[in-house]
Amino acid sequence: MYNKEECVAMLLAGGQGSRLYTLTEKTAKPAVPFGAKYRIIDFTLSNCVNSGIDTVGVLTQYQPLVLNEYIGNGQPWDLDRMNGGVMVLPPYQGSKSADWYKGTANAIYQNLNFINRYDPDYVLILSGDHIYKMDYNAMLEYHKKMNSAATIAVINVPLEQASRFGIMNTDENNKIVEFEEKPKEPKSTKASMGIYIFNRSLLAKYLEADENNPESSNDFGKNIIPAMLDAGEPMYAYEFSGYWKDVGTIQSLWEANMDLLGDNPVFNLFDDDWRIYTRSEVRPPHYIGNDAKVINSIVTEGCEVHGIVENSLLFGGVKVARGAYIKNSIVMQDTVIREGASVYYSIVDGDTEVGAGTKIGNETSDGSKITLIGSDLVIPHGAIVPEGAMVNSQYLEKNKN
Repeated sequence: MYNKEECVAMLLAGGQGSRLYTLTEKTAKPAVPFGAKYRIIDFTLSNCVNSGIDTVGVLTQYQPLVLNEYIGNGQPWDLDRMNGGVMVLPPYQGSKSADWYKGTANAIYQNLNFINRYDPDYVLILSGDHIYKMDYNAMLEYHKKMNSAATIAVINVPLEQASRFGIMNTDENNKIVEFEEKPKEPKSTKASMGIYIFNRSLLAKYLEADENNPESSNDFGKNIIPAMLDAGEPMYAYEFSGYWKDVGTIQSLWEANMDLLGDNPVFNLFDDDWRIYTRSEVRPPHYIGNDAKVINSIVTEGCEVHGIVENSLLFGGVKVARGAYIKNSIVMQDTVIREGASVYYSIVDGDTEVGAGTKIGNETSDGSKITLIGSDLVIPHGAIVPEGAMVNSQYLEKNKN
């Protein structure tokens, strides 16, 4: 028997993340490392805990092994509960059939039994690939105050960017009167953040109707929200004004990491009132050598720096040799940068070795072309990797001297 929960969170973490190229060849997008110490999913899970929501279903599908192992029993996020806590929910064999999740709505539909066992009044739907801090409890209180059937978190974006998002058109009370998916001529700048709160009974009703519609693509934005609007259900936009970044591309992932740097960072990791929890292995303290120089950078435990690191983030166990120079870059766990190598405007995945004298990226870049180096690679001594290159084992084989 499970105790009743007022609100259960369902975290959609099954996307393929193909625009992150080699970073998601072996792992799901929410498990991609971020911020020298974290993984992307840490931010959504931490938001749940900090908001007092302690029953979370994580819906996995694509390359789930690393993500499943990372979440484990949920202890790092204080989600190892006797009742509730965090549970990984892959597609499974049901009594009638076994299906991959066909869309965001179908993924929730397949897990209605998990939701119902806690008998919640409300269901919070989240994505696992955004970087932000948000009090979901404040959004829930707004949902209840407005007597809403569904509440959608929105963030105001520049008008010239609005056509890239699902846009909510509202009246003066923020009641949603129209939803437009990536409109060519947007009437509003209220972009959906992919964060929804539904009344549980209504959600189940619309999910079941959607599942029985063979023409549906089983998606919240394309099907469920329009269906509820057409039926006249009261739906409201909840305006969010803090930092929020979709890190689904190499460029946006690099930009979000850079937003962590500086005396007054755009996104502050060092906030005692809203801690970001993570599963991190115990390593020795980082070491900065006599000849080293570290400027405006985040350097995590276990690193050894003997070269120059500027405006960059180093994950645990990174080794930077004497004479090496890293600038405006992200270097992931246990990577070795050999003597005299230079890395500019790049993301270097974990367990890779950058050979002595190698040059990666372009020092004079404007940051619009980020170089990506995959994991478990050995970049030969003296190699030159141009800005914007996407380097994996096939690239190295093709470009051998």
